[in-house]
Amino acid sequence: MEVNDVLTVSRDAMWVTIKLAGPMMVVGLVIGLVVSLIQALTQSQEMTLAFVPKILGIFVVFLVTLPFMVATLIGFTRELAARIIGGF
Repeated sequence: MEVNDVLTVSRDAMWVTIKLAGPMMVVGLVIGLVVSLIQALTQSQEMTLAFVPKILGIFVVFLVTLPFMVATLIGFTRELAARIIGGF
């Protein structure tokens, strides 16, 4: 296994991680910004007010994107197995 092969597999793994975590992270960011703006406008600094909507939003996005996530992981695993069998 050469350095170029390791870099290619590492790059692909990072892209898969970004594709899987990206939607949930974006939703958490948007909900956090909206809740922070509401808290700033109402001068309420309750921590659970920021935590609960983020968890619920991330959970909903997780359920919606679960088929995409499974398909992406299966594709990456098959590609990696094919590389291992083929000797990279």
